[in-house]
Amino acid sequence: MTADAGPTRVDATAGVDGIGDAGATRAEAAGTGGPADPAGLRRLAVDTLDANWEHDHTVPSRTLYPHQWSWDSAFIAIGLAHVRPDRAWRELASLFRAQWADGRVPHIVFNPALRVGAYFPGPEMWGTADVPGTPAVATSGLVQPPVHALAALLAYRRAPDTTGLAALRRLYPALVAQQRYLADRRDVAGDGLVCIVHPWESGLDNSPAWDDPMAAVPAEAAVMSAYRRHDTTHADAAHRPTDLDYARYLAIVAAYRDHGYSDRELSAGHPFLVECPLFNAAFGAAEHALAEIATLVGGDPGPHRDRAARITEALLRRLYAPNAGTFQPRDLRTDRLVSARTVLGLAPLILPDLPTRQADALVVEARSARFGVARRMDRPLPTYDRTAPDFEPLRYWRGPSWLNTGWLVRHGLLTHGHPDLAAGLRRSMIGLVTQAGCHEYFHPDTGAGLGSPAFSWTAALLLDLLAD
Repeated sequence: MTADAGPTRVDATAGVDGIGDAGATRAEAAGTGGPADPAGLRRLAVDTLDANWEHDHTVPSRTLYPHQWSWDSAFIAIGLAHVRPDRAWRELASLFRAQWADGRVPHIVFNPALRVGAYFPGPEMWGTADVPGTPAVATSGLVQPPVHALAALLAYRRAPDTTGLAALRRLYPALVAQQRYLADRRDVAGDGLVCIVHPWESGLDNSPAWDDPMAAVPAEAAVMSAYRRHDTTHADAAHRPTDLDYARYLAIVAAYRDHGYSDRELSAGHPFLVECPLFNAAFGAAEHALAEIATLVGGDPGPHRDRAARITEALLRRLYAPNAGTFQPRDLRTDRLVSARTVLGLAPLILPDLPTRQADALVVEARSARFGVARRMDRPLPTYDRTAPDFEPLRYWRGPSWLNTGWLVRHGLLTHGHPDLAAGLRRSMIGLVTQAGCHEYFHPDTGAGLGSPAFSWTAALLLDLLAD
């Protein structure tokens, strides 16, 4: 199926486990030859993860992303726990072996066996080897949403045995250190929330949520003529961030790198400082998860519960926009909320202590024409308001549907008592893979697969969806 094909229903609600003849027909029409039954989808997911396994971790894809990525590994561990629980724990352990002395978990851990130029920007751009307190392996200097404690807890719940408990006990101090780094070093405004210093830290790299803050970053697209982008050799350039976007990304990296990745005095001159609702929702959810993990491993859950409550209160005070009925990023350079309505604003649903009033408002937002969550979904959940004039159905994070953001929203709907909507979203996500395979992301109207065709977190989260 081409990306400009007409609208196709992707809820796949007929038949066994919500996947029936309609799903099989769509898979055949898409030319994927992929399975349309739960057992077949499970095999597809396992085969994808096995093919992307790299001795102690899983690469997101063999083409676009040949190293280890932080929040990818967290989502991957959730799926692996259903089929390869030993690998789930190895996945998380390998990531945290690259944790810096200050507690940060880098967003990329580079495989030293790969040639220079296998990914851009590579280790030579980050220059972390000379930074005090960094691991022996080359990494980036940024972080990503701290979904790891939640992933570790869910991995244990999916395979609750003595081996998993021992792994959880070993991981707990590193997860605590990760949270401590974010709380101590990244609370730039002193308001109890974490500040991201680069759009890549949000995980939603090219979201319209970053357009206003990014516009203030001085850069020229022409600087990219000195580099060879890796992403556009494996994906259509029209689907990826522009050269101007990349020039700004690199300018922010250089600013952080040239200050030794120090978080002191960020407010004095760092070009990008934003409080992100998804990142901070993950930050709060991590404390809730750590409270449960502490109970399992003989620790004290009390401090985690207290910090979780403070994070939720700060989110409500700083990032909730009552008139919009959703959460929005705050640009610390202007001290203003960013008005773009993105899936980031729905992420605080994952917080179990989100007050009913705000949770209900987010459900209204999710069900609106902007996002279209329903018991039976005609189109998948987009990452950006599909009614916005600058909605782009093909470009990275500016419209397309991703399983990880859908998974988070579904988790939140279940947390706040909306199993019918969660079931509709689940069927829609399974229908996407039924139609197109384990793609990195999907067209938000047709469901056509976009990006990498064998993407690990899509496969892993599919396993989790199928297991419910």
